[in-house]
Amino acid sequence: MRAHPAGSAAGCYAALVTQDGPDSGPALPGGAAGPAEVDGTRSAGDPVPGVVDLLGLLAYAELVAFFRLTDDAALAVSLADKTALAEMAVAEFGHFQLLRSRLHELNTDPAEAMRPFVAAIDEFHSRTAPADWLEGLVKAYVGDGMAADFYRMVAELLDEHTRSLVLEVLADTGHAGFAVARVREAIDADPRVAGRLALWARRLVGEALGQAQRVAAEREPLARLLAGATPTQAGQLGTIGRMFARLTDAHASRMASLGLDN
Repeated sequence: MRAHPAGSAAGCYAALVTQDGPDSGPALPGGAAGPAEVDGTRSAGDPVPGVVDLLGLLAYAELVAFFRLTDDAALAVSLADKTALAEMAVAEFGHFQLLRSRLHELNTDPAEAMRPFVAAIDEFHSRTAPADWLEGLVKAYVGDGMAADFYRMVAELLDEHTRSLVLEVLADTGHAGFAVARVREAIDADPRVAGRLALWARRLVGEALGQAQRVAAEREPLARLLAGATPTQAGQLGTIGRMFARLTDAHASRMASLGLDN
């Protein structure tokens, strides 16, 4: 992965995209089935605003992921790593194209759907720019993995067409295994790096949850989608807060996969 000085946004990692497999996300809050699913369009053919927000958010994340992996492929040292990262970048852009097509089907301009989330995603990355190769790998695996858990939870509230699309976009491109293998190799070579990377992973989780809550609070249609039938804003934020709390459940297993659980 590309190493960037702290504070630089040039090689930002997409906070809201992951390479974990589609079956690794947690259940809905409280283990319940959640609110009734939301159709992607209204009866008159107009898109449901919350669904458009979700697709716009995910589309921008995929676009940023493509840019990031392209940069990383160019900077990788070995030809094997260059090839692997380039293949992942192609897959991410394919995901972006699928989301863009779905937004067109909903009679929505993809650029306009993405625009409300550009500042929030870019700000997250500027606050969590990795200082070196290993921090970048941990960010891609831990931070992006939590984001994908969130998307999978929300996907359960969507119509079948949109849900299938979201799960397809979240399908593993090989990035998770790539990150785990490289981080474990580094820890085996120098066990002292484990402590630093564990602290970094905890910071990423806090930053990601805080930024996600802010986005949900600022985008009322998205908040209503996440909260289902909860009528009041306070109730919606409470439901969303419980949902985000459940996102930490898979964090321990990811840390263990990286060798950072001790």
